Amino acid sequence: MSQDDPVAEFSAHRARLFGLAYRLLGSAADAEDIVQEAFLRWSGADRAVIAAPGAWLAKAVTNLCLNQLSSARVRREQYVGPWLPEPVSVADGSLGPMESVQQRESVSMAFLAPLEQLTPMERAVFVLREAFGYDHRSIAETLECSQANSRQVHRRAALRLQDSPARFEPDRAAQQRLVERFLAAARDGDLARLERLLAADVVSWSDGGGKASAARHPVAGGARVARLIAGLLRKAPDEVAVRVREVNGGPALVVCSGADLLLVMLPQVTGGRISALRSITNPDKLRFLDRQLAAAVSHHGGLSGLSG
Repeated sequence: MSQDDPVAEFSAHRARLFGLAYRLLGSAADAEDIVQEAFLRWSGADRAVIAAPGAWLAKAVTNLCLNQLSSARVRREQYVGPWLPEPVSVADGSLGPMESVQQRESVSMAFLAPLEQLTPMERAVFVLREAFGYDHRSIAETLECSQANSRQVHRRAALRLQDSPARFEPDRAAQQRLVERFLAAARDGDLARLERLLAADVVSWSDGGGKASAARHPVAGGARVARLIAGLLRKAPDEVAVRVREVNGGPALVVCSGADLLLVMLPQVTGGRISALRSITNPDKLRFLDRQLAAAVSHHGGLSGLSG
């Protein structure tokens, strides 16, 4: 590809760069800003001396994200209630290839949410290694550190995340059936059936950011979470529709009122039961997914996803 066409060259890498920025930041809106800034830097660079554009751009995006994460930490500490990553759809290819289990799992809430425990450097090393398969030499070149330091940081990050539940549940059809049964039990208000689908130590987090109704603290335990979910659907007006859609690479409950996206609930499945629920109601965090769903309706005449 000609280096005289910076737009075409950049476009070839855009989805992968956006996917990298999203995994590093947990925010689609911020990832869009980072990718735009990377394009401006690319446009102004001496591209004749850039031997590997993909590596150069990944390094630019990673370093921009590190700067963003350092300032974001203070904002997230002041956030109203739990902070959760923004939900996204991977069906439109905007986050790059999703050909392997690892690629799909690295955009799941089960992968992204625990990354908030890490320092910016730990998060960068862990994402590059686990989500993109970088070896430590490539990570060291990207982050301008030694390979030994990269290995040490990766080990430290893995230790900090070792108590996170296992992420990989490869049987996606079984996950879908479980989430559909969960939705049916919630609609029926069947607390006993709901509780049987939940792990005993299930935890529910809600992110409203002070801008929408949401629990300010996590709710734990099968009985309490079952009552919470049943009550949520029982109070929903008749015009509210709840469907199972693919969000962040897995089945999720998408709640809409007409054309308005109100809530996305992402179940985490471990050992055949729902071990965690993460719900986003903050309208700022729903905008990107709302655009994706609207585009799917426009292009395909219906929402892309698992079922409806």
